[in-house]
Amino acid sequence: MRELSLDHLRTLVAIADLGSLANAARALHLAAPTVTVQIAELESRLGGQLLVRGRGPAQPTALGERFIARARRLLADADDAVEDVRRQLAGQTGRVRVGASTGAIAHLLPPALERLARHHPGIDVNVQVLTSNESMTRLAAGSLDLAVVALPQPPVRGVHVKPLRREAVVAFLPADWKAPRRLTPQWLAERPLIMNDASTRLYRLTAEWFSAAGVHCRPRIELNYNDAIRTLVAAGYGAALLPQESQEATHDPRIAVRPLSPALWRQLGLAVSDRSASGPTRFVLEALLPDKDAAAVAAVARPSKARIAKKIASK
Repeated sequence: MRELSLDHLRTLVAIADLGSLANAARALHLAAPTVTVQIAELESRLGGQLLVRGRGPAQPTALGERFIARARRLLADADDAVEDVRRQLAGQTGRVRVGASTGAIAHLLPPALERLARHHPGIDVNVQVLTSNESMTRLAAGSLDLAVVALPQPPVRGVHVKPLRREAVVAFLPADWKAPRRLTPQWLAERPLIMNDASTRLYRLTAEWFSAAGVHCRPRIELNYNDAIRTLVAAGYGAALLPQESQEATHDPRIAVRPLSPALWRQLGLAVSDRSASGPTRFVLEALLPDKDAAAVAAVARPSKARIAKKIASK
């Protein structure tokens, strides 16, 4: 026997606990000669006697006592390793890489992560601040598992996208500005504006809103951090068009919030890599979709039959 066997260690511990080779054989569902051979092989491998066997109960030698204590720890570690793999295969543990904008991280993810920690504490979520374009690229490359993205997104092979929620885009402006109850593109285009940069879906959405009214907006500054944008608005630096992600900003007396005319909406979606649509990613999806039924979660977590057939046909 070149290496130690967990079966041999388990037999030794059973003998120490049950007092005899016969009792250990019955408990382990082994033939008595098999138990005898296993202990002989173990003692031969170690080069020392582990048990004193006679008419009475089998007793560990001094060497045996120390080795049995080590054997118990080894068996416990092995059992823990097997259980950990089982939990990972069941999706109860593991690491999920999530991409999202700063706004989604600040307002959408915290309650979802709280629900996840309550029901699946073994799942570790790694959150990365990314634009929607960056998230889609990383999902396709396999370096991201799940992302909150702005819709619509062009189709990306290997990435499954479903709508998540719709948010109204509103105007945040310094409270001391004299403004109408609803703000039009024409009124805002004449004021200093703070916008997300041109690489973001929100910039394109707002630019199209201005364009549809026949006016062109020229932002005073472009910044991809919505909380920082609101801080600049509060300081009187300009107005901003942002999704109404929470009511917190309205509590700042330096900021006024006005609806837009015509109304403007931003649609958010969940994008999942087909390679990581099961396992722990599914439980993160459930945390993000607490009010959805199981079918809705499954629709996000699993590509459609048509997509699967197309993937198979392309191979």
